[in-house]
Amino acid sequence: MSDVYDVVIIGSGPGGYVAAVRAGQLGLKTAVVEAGPLGGTCLNIGCIPTKALLHSADLLDEIKEGKRFGVNASDISFDLPGAMKHKQTVVRQSSEGVAFLMKKNKVDLYEGWGKVAGRGQVQVALTAGGSQTLQAKHIIIATGARPRAIPGIEFDGERILSSTDMLEVQEVPKSLLVVGAGAIGVEFASMFRAFGSDVTLVEALPRLVPLEDEEVSAELAKAFQRRRIKALTGAKLNGVTRGDGEVIATVTDENGKEQQIHAERMLLGIGIAPRTRDIGLEEAGVQMDHRGFLQVDGHMRTTADGIYAIGDCVPTPWLAHVASAEGILAVEHLAGLEPHPLNYDRVPACTFCSPQIASVGLSEAKARERGYEIKVGKFPFSANGKARVLGQARAGFVKIVANQQYDEILGVHMIGPSVTEMISEGGIALSHEATGASIMHTIHAHPTLYETLGEAAHALVHGAAIHI
Repeated sequence: MSDVYDVVIIGSGPGGYVAAVRAGQLGLKTAVVEAGPLGGTCLNIGCIPTKALLHSADLLDEIKEGKRFGVNASDISFDLPGAMKHKQTVVRQSSEGVAFLMKKNKVDLYEGWGKVAGRGQVQVALTAGGSQTLQAKHIIIATGARPRAIPGIEFDGERILSSTDMLEVQEVPKSLLVVGAGAIGVEFASMFRAFGSDVTLVEALPRLVPLEDEEVSAELAKAFQRRRIKALTGAKLNGVTRGDGEVIATVTDENGKEQQIHAERMLLGIGIAPRTRDIGLEEAGVQMDHRGFLQVDGHMRTTADGIYAIGDCVPTPWLAHVASAEGILAVEHLAGLEPHPLNYDRVPACTFCSPQIASVGLSEAKARERGYEIKVGKFPFSANGKARVLGQARAGFVKIVANQQYDEILGVHMIGPSVTEMISEGGIALSHEATGASIMHTIHAHPTLYETLGEAAHALVHGAAIHI
């Protein structure tokens, strides 16, 4: 190519394609290099298809409870191929949407495997054959990550599955062992329990969803117990063997007792490994840690001049919306604007199991670790009228953590119905430095689920909520 691009982006996930859109909006000559479908992991084999299947699971559970609401349905059954078809329709529509955005913003797309080939150069091994070298003033690495296996326990696509594999299963397994109780693990455990699997969760750390507030973890454990999802926390996975039509996992539980778990299939949901090896980054002078994650500064610049990195290939929260925000930040910085670095304390996290979990800001324990003298306000969904209407008042709560001295909101933590939508108010509260009093004096519409936030603020400020 004789033309020089202002920016070449390797990867078209929620980091890469959003960066490309913003670059196009700023009038930058932009190219995206993508070896797979547009949209990357999140859109094709991650967030979007998983949530489509989780919606099927939630709908199935709701229909089964219909008699409580005067809705009588007979011969209820679950059709996994039908759910998979819906998932694929959503994925296709979303990918087509990304393609439209590329055209709208005049972004050139190169289908193939991208590699940094020198200063300001990206070599593309084209999917159609041959190669092409692109010249770029700036390069953004947005190559994402892949599911991580355990040494000696590798994915086989049949019995030991990754999250990607789980999205393509053709039959609901009678029994499912899930290793890892972070967001991936509990979402698939919740989903396949609704589909009819006998589910066992194994987590090495002392509690489920270990990155969430401790009270949220405890509430989820109780909810999963009611749903007959077995959970072993503080447990060590010693080994896995394949039997006749099953996997057999040897586990040492938190009491030091060894036991064997038999399951038709096993999901390894223990985290991710970045896609950063063998794409010319080491030769270009990009520093990475021992796991392969790229080192960046507050504006997403790597240690190599002119090369930025965003999303799951850097050691920031591995969330699609973080990748998107980092993509915008990187583009605006390389364009000569003066964007502020991201405040990762204010990143919302959502887990779409049943009950849902959402949080933003510091947990109670983290706030104390930071040296804050704190106060806490809580309100349960059991006292919320809308939750009763929905038949979802049995479990969950909203919890607000605030600075005792200044009443400033430090964190909001939720578990219960639709909290992945409700967390937006918590995000606004933190970004606008809201106080417990300002939330309390905000009139919340009735009857709604988000009234629980106002009630939790009353508990925070006055020591008691109104409706409990």
